[in-house]
Amino acid sequence: MRIRIIAVGKIKEKFLQEGLAEYLKRLEPYVKLQVIEIADEKRPKISSPAVESIAIEKEGERILAAIPSGSPMILLEVSGQSWSSEKLAATLREWELSGIMPVFVIGGDIGISPAVRARSTVRLSLSPMTFTHPMARLLIIEQIYRAFRISRGEPYHK
Repeated sequence: MRIRIIAVGKIKEKFLQEGLAEYLKRLEPYVKLQVIEIADEKRPKISSPAVESIAIEKEGERILAAIPSGSPMILLEVSGQSWSSEKLAATLREWELSGIMPVFVIGGDIGISPAVRARSTVRLSLSPMTFTHPMARLLIIEQIYRAFRISRGEPYHK
């Protein structure tokens, strides 16, 4: 199976880079996971709503260009649906059996464009709490790993 994660911005924190590397290594026997980092749009630290809106649109164009036609797109969004790890495992298993490559999208720090939101198949919340975007990337990759362990009946999920 192939899965793509599209995320705006780079991970700067070493501890998150190490965590991501660990889970990407753990996932190798199960899935070909591709992480695409979309450049965040440059803007002043304090910007007007108009400048932020333009930045969101430009980031959105780059995100949409990286989504293969026909792939289900799962937008990570705090107001999205709450899924259990078992539901994620079952959904990934369905897509795997159908030969479908899902794409998970993590927007930038100022939001996501309406065009990306409209393209989403599912809007998924990791929690009602707010996480940094780099932490959200680590959490979804850990949950994908957990989902594969669940669907194969392997120990890890508690």
